[in-house]
Amino acid sequence: MAESVISVSVHVLDPLVDSRWDDLVVRHPCAAAFHERGWLQALARTYGYEPIVLTTAPAGKPLKDGVVLCRVSSWLTGSRLVSLPFADHCEPLLNGLNESLEFMNWLRVECDRQHWKYIELRPLSQVQSGAWGLKASRSYCFHELDIRATLEEIFRGFHKDSIQRKIRRAEKQGLSYEAGRSQQLLDEFYRLVLLTRRRHQLLPQPRAWFKNLVECMGDKVQIRVARKDGTPISAMLTLRHRSCVIYKYGCSDEKVHNLGGMPFLFWRLIEESKESGAERIDFGRSDLDNEGLIAFKNKFGTTKKTLTYYRYPDTEKGEATMNWSAQAARQFLCLLPDAVRSHAGKLLYRHMG
Repeated sequence: MAESVISVSVHVLDPLVDSRWDDLVVRHPCAAAFHERGWLQALARTYGYEPIVLTTAPAGKPLKDGVVLCRVSSWLTGSRLVSLPFADHCEPLLNGLNESLEFMNWLRVECDRQHWKYIELRPLSQVQSGAWGLKASRSYCFHELDIRATLEEIFRGFHKDSIQRKIRRAEKQGLSYEAGRSQQLLDEFYRLVLLTRRRHQLLPQPRAWFKNLVECMGDKVQIRVARKDGTPISAMLTLRHRSCVIYKYGCSDEKVHNLGGMPFLFWRLIEESKESGAERIDFGRSDLDNEGLIAFKNKFGTTKKTLTYYRYPDTEKGEATMNWSAQAARQFLCLLPDAVRSHAGKLLYRHMG
């Protein structure tokens, strides 16, 4: 007997005003900080993106599933749906395969009807390329650290020279440490962002993005700063959802890397996360050709896997020339003063999500 397929209707809701989305994010085991209303609010405030959620639940009924995306409208890079801009990953919150097929059918039809350039999904789980009409787009290396062991066991898992020794050096050098969401911490963090982005020939994110993250996500965001003799030398911004802490942004002053500021901050992050009941630290994605960053994350005893993004339709081939042009422009812009670079980031980042 042939297996029967139950067709379901797809409904669209606004997660910025519909509290049912908040309830699902709290309940669903695959939800992360990037699903939070605060992340979506910060995207809308900073870049003007319009978040939507696809669900099988009709109006007034509790959500059992949901796929969150943002409409990105850009005359420069094309209009598209992304789940989600500037998020390392965003797992569809589903309960079964049939829902996946219904959502993808809806997305393909809307993509063609609205003449969007593409739809991009960024799941943590692997999707077979070609399934649901999706093609593998870009891949990254993803690291995660299990912190359920004792602090002593976690520390022993660190690389002895690159991590353990640098943490001890930082402590001997008397580095001070502060965590919170104050204006001073945000200012110190952003000054180090400017230094780091220049070093890597990248435009800095607009300061408003970090300000909005702090305001919209509240105590789910923490800024951590390490100082030497009162001068900030390294900083990070983390996000929290239930038992997982996400290391999202890190920055430092290259002149004093020998003091071990970043390993020191990661150790403080691990200590505080464990004390607060967290079980995992998400070290985020790394470009596959960034061997230095991948090696650095490996040295904390993390586990790693491949993180793949998927698109409908496949648009990668047509982007090669644009990527080359963006690289040339990036190198030029990074020669400019910080104020100009920050303003350029403010103008251009909304086209990059």
